[in-house]
Amino acid sequence: MPATVLVGMQWGDEGKAKVLDALADETDIVVRYQGGANAGHTVVVGKERYAFHLVPSGILRDNKVCVIANGCVVDPIELVKEINELRTRGVKIDSTNLQLSDRAQLVMPYHRLVDQLSEKKKETSGAGKIGTTGRGIGPAYVDKVARSGIRVIDVLRPSYLVDRVRQRLTELNPVLIAVYGHEPLDANKIADEVLAAAQPLKAFIADTAAFINDALAHGRRLLFEGAQGSLLDIDHGTYPYVTSSNATAGGAATGSGVSPKRIDTALGVAKAYTTRVGAGPFPTELKDAQGDAIRERGGEFGTTTGRPRRCGWFDAVGVSYAAEVSGVDAIALTKLDVLTGEKELQLCTRYKVEGRELTRFPADIHAVELAQPVYESMPGWKESLEEIRQYEKLPKAARDYVERIEKLVGIPVRYIGVGKSRDALIEKK
Repeated sequence: MPATVLVGMQWGDEGKAKVLDALADETDIVVRYQGGANAGHTVVVGKERYAFHLVPSGILRDNKVCVIANGCVVDPIELVKEINELRTRGVKIDSTNLQLSDRAQLVMPYHRLVDQLSEKKKETSGAGKIGTTGRGIGPAYVDKVARSGIRVIDVLRPSYLVDRVRQRLTELNPVLIAVYGHEPLDANKIADEVLAAAQPLKAFIADTAAFINDALAHGRRLLFEGAQGSLLDIDHGTYPYVTSSNATAGGAATGSGVSPKRIDTALGVAKAYTTRVGAGPFPTELKDAQGDAIRERGGEFGTTTGRPRRCGWFDAVGVSYAAEVSGVDAIALTKLDVLTGEKELQLCTRYKVEGRELTRFPADIHAVELAQPVYESMPGWKESLEEIRQYEKLPKAARDYVERIEKLVGIPVRYIGVGKSRDALIEKK
């Protein structure tokens, strides 16, 4: 498979980094195609736990090239911090194994400020906050679309960058004063801060679209990595409770500069249950002790924010929709081990909304909020799964659960996560 896109099929946090880390061993290049430092991907190697935000987790593998592509928004301060933290832990990172797109947009200090002020104002006014990470990702994408953004390439022309910051603050400062009661920002000070922070990144800046297309032309194997999940996609998710970019498979083409015809396979990642961070509808959410127990067993706390994740049963309506939108060929089902000990498991097969039954995920946010899940019960299992590495050795109830998900979604499960360790991944043949 020369080019595979790895896409989340729920509301993010599906365990994409674990799957990517396993697949990266048979890959030459890993490409992160959207999102920013609001993402949090975790990989456990032995007793070591690595948290990734912008750097693709494939950086842990030798002789792999990792790319932060043009669809990403990059906070230079956070990226340098992440690189330095990984280096202190013995991870090799230099221009031979990490490239940063010259066309990626920068997350500026005022983006973080506006993000935080906006969320606070919404909460105070009762307008209903989105539940962002406060890292400036949304405002950075807003500026990108409004053509007011600043790109990575601009750090190589400091005078131009200063002019761009000055132009942006001419518009933004009156808003900061009038809407948020905040003092105006100094353009020179902000430009100097960003240029100083970006200095160590200059060695990584490259025309990554040219690099990726050349690699494909020479038969190298690529793995495209998305952040967040399909139900958070700006176009296809639970709008307005979504991220600010295309987290579905289509984002891999626009977010990296390759033709969609060059991507051969889409591998969807879904948890054996469902989680969500922040605000927004969640039909299968468990607001009880059972949900709390799943959260504790699964370690469901945000890698980026530390916030507790909302937990609930597997939602085949949402996952089937995500599979359709991204053209998913196979599923990696993660964290099956977390369900060990549950006497009875529930699978949501459809929704009831105002007297109607729906099997397709609705666009109407109010319908998703009103949706009552229709469940199908299955027996659980007591046996630990963490040491199992062959599908046939899973308890029958666990195999039945996996196979029922396959039937409901209509797509085969190829990989099954059964523990935290790097090798705790079963390939189902």
